[in-house]
Amino acid sequence: MADKVRLDISIGDYPHTHRILTGEIEIAGVEPNFIRVVPQIGAYRRMVRDHEFDVCEIAPTTYMIARGYGAPFVGLPIFLMRQFNHSSLLVRPDAGITEPRQLEGRRVGVRAYSVTTGVWLRSILIEDYGVDLSKITWVVDDEEHVRELVLPPNVVHTSPGESLHDLMATGNLVAGFKGNAGVGRKGSPTGDGWQVVPTDYPQLFPNAAEIEAESYRRTGIYPIHGVLVVKDAVLAEHPWIAKSLYEAFATAKAEWLVDHHAGRSTDKLDDKYRKLRRIVGDDPLPYGLEANAASIAALARTAWDQKLSPRPLTIEEIIVGSD
Repeated sequence: MADKVRLDISIGDYPHTHRILTGEIEIAGVEPNFIRVVPQIGAYRRMVRDHEFDVCEIAPTTYMIARGYGAPFVGLPIFLMRQFNHSSLLVRPDAGITEPRQLEGRRVGVRAYSVTTGVWLRSILIEDYGVDLSKITWVVDDEEHVRELVLPPNVVHTSPGESLHDLMATGNLVAGFKGNAGVGRKGSPTGDGWQVVPTDYPQLFPNAAEIEAESYRRTGIYPIHGVLVVKDAVLAEHPWIAKSLYEAFATAKAEWLVDHHAGRSTDKLDDKYRKLRRIVGDDPLPYGLEANAASIAALARTAWDQKLSPRPLTIEEIIVGSD
């Protein structure tokens, strides 16, 4: 490894990745060419459609769908974002929805059917509440990242000129997702085409925090959001790069955790991860296969159940080790 391998890398700038982006922490044997895409969601489509980067952070469901259709890149056990999702679905206060089964026969908005937050929340509806997803009309108004994806027949697009935000406001939708998954207006200055509009609509699960803690204790599933992928061709020629990447990202996270626990890291994400630590323990961003096997398997299973993956995927073909 005398000569470093130059890699085009696109990742988000988080407190646990910042030292990699600044060069304070090196990736052994690698000369990184960092390509910043703000927000990072803008890189997802570029990676799955044009395979633009050698290494890229993308949404895990987007990745699993793409991998199922033969995408030439594979995930590493490095998950750069985490969150529970019970609080992500809002309902109109006049819709009369007091429990999940009442969504059946109604229209629910989500930015795109394959967005990971929506996939995780729908898995909760299926597995914990017995909701029949096929009896809900899912209304979307954005493209799916993976071109090959064939959507279920109960997924419909908005008409030209319509937005999920407006449909929710007029009662055409009884529920919709907040955050990046959700009900917003197009034309965001941030560049991702979305500006989520604040709303005081109630959550489907008003006691979401309690349910999330109970669910984690019961299942061990800590939903993954943001996975690092690397091109197959890169690993075929330089198999050691998987370990180099893992060690660099693990070091960056470990150094952030020291500052995080000491209160020296004050990024807005620190507040989020302090709350998550109350549920998952001292490390709110666990890396590695062993720590994440239940979560990886759960997302792969529900992607198949929700007719997103073209075939069932195993952990072994989704995530490669770092050795």
